[in-house]
Amino acid sequence: MTSTATPVSAVPGTSPRTAIGTVHGVGLGPGAQDLLSVRADKLVRGARHVAYFRKEGRAGRARRIVDGMLRADAVELPLEYPVTTEIPLGDPRYNMALSAFYADSIARLRAVVEAGEDVVVLCEGDPFFYGSFMHLYTRLQGVAPVCVVPGITGMSGAWTVSGTPITWGDDMLTVLMATLPEEELARRIRATDALVVMKVGRNLPKLCRAVAAAGREDEAWLVEYATMPEQKVTRLRDADKATPYFSILLIHGQGRRP
Repeated sequence: MTSTATPVSAVPGTSPRTAIGTVHGVGLGPGAQDLLSVRADKLVRGARHVAYFRKEGRAGRARRIVDGMLRADAVELPLEYPVTTEIPLGDPRYNMALSAFYADSIARLRAVVEAGEDVVVLCEGDPFFYGSFMHLYTRLQGVAPVCVVPGITGMSGAWTVSGTPITWGDDMLTVLMATLPEEELARRIRATDALVVMKVGRNLPKLCRAVAAAGREDEAWLVEYATMPEQKVTRLRDADKATPYFSILLIHGQGRRP
């Protein structure tokens, strides 16, 4: 298996003889423990230091995925978001709060690796696919060695449990965020063959209107908790108003096939 380690130049303040640890961004897949890769499973079970994102007062989705897998003496580093949906994304205070949060998170990780220890950062899905780890990754360049372990994406888990292939032949697949403006959602939904919409949550009413405006209401499905015991697959028009933030909407392509 080819290493996905990112080449890092000499870390400021250290010498080649100084022992320094590595930050491992580990993709956990869509939710089921047995969908972790062999490499991810080995790193999670052997980690002395484990970091993960969570909302204050919550266990954290990534941490729940690895429940029962961590070694008894593992040191946990919960990284608690200062804000999630309380402030609009366009509000300058949102970026200010998140920037300070990521800077603090880097300082905590750096303290571990500069002590010569590795740290595993748990990532839902794949670390490089709309995940919070990306914001750490870019800030860690030139600061500490970083290795990234890919994971099965949440959307892959969703279309698999839907029981229908997502694309055929020359189908064009579009991935959208439900946080987009309603008119933009409708335009892009109308223009694609196959569709994945993530971050549904409180955006469900807007998304339903956009799908209807695009004339594709009969094709749309909502998948909740894909690959987990509580998973649920329903037609969008039959979905409840309150759905988990990580629910995924699907429209399957109907393209060329033999």
